[in-house]
Amino acid sequence: MKNESYHVPVLLQESIAALNIQPAGVYVDATFGGGGHSKAIIDKLNDKGHLIGFDQDADALENALDDKRFQLAHSNYKYLKQFLRLYGHPQVDGILADLGVSSHQFEEGQRGFTFRQDTPLDMRMNQEGSKSAIDILNVYSEKELQTVLSKYGEVRNSKTVAQAIVAERKIRPIHTSGQLLQLLQPYIRGHRNRYLAQVFQALRIEVNDEMNALKTFLEEAMQVLKPTGRLVIISYHSLEDRLVKRFFKTGNFTGEVEKDFYGNNLSPLKVISRKPIVPTEEEITHNSKARSAKMRIAEKLSGKNEE
Repeated sequence: MKNESYHVPVLLQESIAALNIQPAGVYVDATFGGGGHSKAIIDKLNDKGHLIGFDQDADALENALDDKRFQLAHSNYKYLKQFLRLYGHPQVDGILADLGVSSHQFEEGQRGFTFRQDTPLDMRMNQEGSKSAIDILNVYSEKELQTVLSKYGEVRNSKTVAQAIVAERKIRPIHTSGQLLQLLQPYIRGHRNRYLAQVFQALRIEVNDEMNALKTFLEEAMQVLKPTGRLVIISYHSLEDRLVKRFFKTGNFTGEVEKDFYGNNLSPLKVISRKPIVPTEEEITHNSKARSAKMRIAEKLSGKNEE
């Protein structure tokens, strides 16, 4: 098992406390990774408790916990409801999702998630996925590239960069992070690493359809949670955090609070943390990847969307 170096779990104690774990309950770690959060959840369960993990990255399967109370689904968390039914646990007491890219994925040579190494621009969380960042850079139209960079990376000069990408690929295909960095060099605005992180984030989100997957996951999580069950989400960029915050508050993605005839809020969730919980300075010192983490907590209200 290689989970000790695979990924350091962020906000570990805070997230476990937020789940309000019942020893005989059924829980979901929707982003298993190195299994750090899962191990902490299992430690809180008795013999009747159960934990289901999800991870679409085949590399994470090597970290599966050797425990009869644990099952690991090799799947995207957007298929939450389907797999819970398959495993005989259609309703659960709590769900945790850490939306960050694992340290392993950043550091693995051929995955292409980081601009700190010159590697092929793959960026697929699921290696069986059909579309990579190479495809996006070399096939998408200029308008499509601009939309991806602007919408998912909030890149201010997205139009100029999209034009540069299209011009470059007419000369030679863009295959590696080194090529992309060389292309981007004249267009970097502000802090270099922040700018590059925004571009790479945009490509990664598009490759993995992350925002749509998150929406589907949140809707299914609301359906499978038992009354008073907890939903705990750790996000790392403003797009995810805004979406989670809006959903927790309203139960939808429009941001509009729906009310009944008497003016009562129809949201199926109660927000537990009005402000996001963030890592301590001590945690950030030991794990710099935790710096941008924000954790939000919601609880399922009784009688809402039960199946």
